[in-house]
Amino acid sequence: MNYRDILKKGTSILNENAIFNADYDAELLLSISLKKSREKILLNLEDQLNYNQINNYLNLINRRKKKEPISYITGNKFFWKHEFIINNNVLTPRFETELLVEEIFKIYKYSEDLRILDIGTGSGCILISLLKDKKKWKGDGLDISKFALKIAKTNAKIQQVSNRIKFIKTDIDNFNGSKYDLIVSNPPYINKIEYNNLGLEVKGYEPIEALYGGIDGLKIIEKVIKKSNIILKYNGLLAIEMGLGQHYKVFKLLRENGYYILKVVKDFQNIKRCIIAKKIN
Repeated sequence: MNYRDILKKGTSILNENAIFNADYDAELLLSISLKKSREKILLNLEDQLNYNQINNYLNLINRRKKKEPISYITGNKFFWKHEFIINNNVLTPRFETELLVEEIFKIYKYSEDLRILDIGTGSGCILISLLKDKKKWKGDGLDISKFALKIAKTNAKIQQVSNRIKFIKTDIDNFNGSKYDLIVSNPPYINKIEYNNLGLEVKGYEPIEALYGGIDGLKIIEKVIKKSNIILKYNGLLAIEMGLGQHYKVFKLLRENGYYILKVVKDFQNIKRCIIAKKIN
């Protein structure tokens, strides 16, 4: 069987299972399976595959047809400027979260030294991306999952920032760190109704503790805001991601806890996605 035929078969299987962009996914999985670029495969469609290559490819296709995310099949995901190792113990990094990183770099463009806390670090993609670009910044990453922290430590080592990061297994309630210049967080913020309606691609594979934020989605956000007020320096910043329609309640929580709202960042769907707030008391 040649590349053309196996791609046709792979695309057909994915289409039958209602996979969006089935043709692209089929090509990407063949690229991964053969360890060849997608472009090279498409330029050599008459090249033949052996028995093992066909089986390996169809195994990947069968995983994808069950709605397993491509990022978990490949074991990596590109975020900001770098590729991160991931698995189903951590949330797949999303484009929306890159907006948080972008805004932080804008605000701290000329800052040489910064001490950062990342609450719910997961794969470590936010904190590692910040430290990778700023060679004197240092940070701590918190997570309740020892498996997530293992992934984060691996990513820190790959990106050569391990010497400037400390990862800590704890929830925010039990953390009593010293003062930070900046606290960042992409907390779980999906509410009960939204979580129940999530598609299998998310709900069936991504860790619930990284997604579900309680009945109204604000349980962890509220904890982050309250704790950050204690461990942030005066005039320090809190940069936090939130869900659709949550900004009114998040604004209220921030103001009640001594913050001035510095900036609200909309995502590509015009949803208020990130808030940057300054501690003023």
